[in-house]
Amino acid sequence: MTTPYPITVVTIFPEMIRQAVGWSITGRAIAAGLLEVRTIQVRDFATDRHRTVDDVPYGGGPGMVMKPEPLAAAIRTAREAQPGGRVVLLSASGTTFCQEKARRYAADPAGVILVCGHYEGVDERIAEHYVDEEVSIGDYVLSGGEPAALVVLDAVARLVPGVLGNEGSLAEESHEHGLLEHPQYTRPPDFEGHRVPEVLLSGNHQEVARWRREAALQKTRRMRPDIASRVIEVVVDRPRRPSSTPLPLGRPRPSPDRGEDP
Repeated sequence: MTTPYPITVVTIFPEMIRQAVGWSITGRAIAAGLLEVRTIQVRDFATDRHRTVDDVPYGGGPGMVMKPEPLAAAIRTAREAQPGGRVVLLSASGTTFCQEKARRYAADPAGVILVCGHYEGVDERIAEHYVDEEVSIGDYVLSGGEPAALVVLDAVARLVPGVLGNEGSLAEESHEHGLLEHPQYTRPPDFEGHRVPEVLLSGNHQEVARWRREAALQKTRRMRPDIASRVIEVVVDRPRRPSSTPLPLGRPRPSPDRGEDP
């Protein structure tokens, strides 16, 4: 019998996590015994009758900071229940979460322990001494770490063997090879005058594969030049097309907030 991949979320809103993971791919994976998602309520480790988990910051300033005592106790409990699990604090000041991190987490059978901050953040001593790393899902601020934890949870869970019905689909997804995924089309072949590229209707699997690889490169250059600049070499298995001749991807769209195409 397959041992389910374990994920524990340390949070003050466990219901938010439990409700979200019960749907779609994660819900089916849990039902199939491929994934186990636990939650730990930080308030259960508070020592006062009000179950207080925050306090005012030293040095003054707005907002509240999560206290170290209940959070450290919750993390210890998570580590005991999930030995070897990597403890990840969701934080706006962490390193950026990416597909490579998701693959690394998914490859470790000990799983991950996701710690959700709230208010103005957590006491810095937690970040320095009680977690293995801090991770951010982007350069913006959320009200709490729960939405970020769900992003990480979903990205990792779908990489666990057996979770996706078609394992081959992982190989062609955005970011798996440093590029965005190629454009996707479905029926009808002509929608309000916008046609599907003819090569996709040809039945020539080799030409389709070549088109998709170069289409992915063009899309990455257009939408994410920051990623394209990091791609050292992309092999496109077909005769070279002059760079001034674009693939027939349909009507060109401007790159959002990035100016002209590179």
